[in-house]
Amino acid sequence: MNAHQKPVPQLIDRAALMRNRARAERMGSVDFLHRLIADEIEDRLAEVNRQFTDIAVVTGMPEFWQGVFPQAKIVADSPDLALESGAHDLVIHAMALHWSEDPVGQIVQCARALRPDGLFIAACPGGRSLFELRDALTRAEAEVAGGLSPRILPMGEIRDLGALLGRAGLSLPVADQISQNVSYRGLIHLAHDLRAMGEGNALNARLRRPTRRDVLLRAATLYAESHPDPVDPERIRATFDLVFLTGWAPDASQQQPLRPGSAKMPLAEALAQLRKTDE
Repeated sequence: MNAHQKPVPQLIDRAALMRNRARAERMGSVDFLHRLIADEIEDRLAEVNRQFTDIAVVTGMPEFWQGVFPQAKIVADSPDLALESGAHDLVIHAMALHWSEDPVGQIVQCARALRPDGLFIAACPGGRSLFELRDALTRAEAEVAGGLSPRILPMGEIRDLGALLGRAGLSLPVADQISQNVSYRGLIHLAHDLRAMGEGNALNARLRRPTRRDVLLRAATLYAESHPDPVDPERIRATFDLVFLTGWAPDASQQQPLRPGSAKMPLAEALAQLRKTDE
């Protein structure tokens, strides 16, 4: 590092993240998002005409994912992944990429662990996840306390997350997203579930003391007023946008894009022929 360069501030307090996950285990982990993602991944794998025999799963919830893939190697989502180069035909990064200080580095390490034509799948919250909670807390804190503190992890947009696949050297990249709306009795019940998911506030710049009660009460009121559940207005709605990233380790057997200028017929001529066919 240049002597005049300032160190890059750390976004995540890794020690706090690990404490949050340990607390979630003691509470009895709430895993409905993991179950939803696991079902979605299994459906996608069923559409691939291949049997995967050497699987690795990178995750912060090892017991759950070991149950889903009993024969897989379960790897902690630490900055340096315990993955051997070229050892796997399938690597899954499960509900942990959003807590990485270096998401492209995580994907690069997973890509290196793949054999040629091996498959990488990642799934994590992104997009507008928890935008209702962010809105209520921001407004309440500004109104009651006269300031703001970081409370909810910034969420990556699907386009930006999808671009990481190419940067990691993966072929045939695909990024898509599903939204899950969840109904809660109130803010306190949503906060309980987030803690039991291990998804509590682990931002390095977070407020290091308990949030004032009047801020929480105002946030609960604002949430109920602004984001009621459309089906039952006595409840609130929480949005989770789940982003799925898929890419393959390069291999000569894969489909390749045509070289520019290699088309045998100009597009205009092809369209003209199609119109004649339809007449």
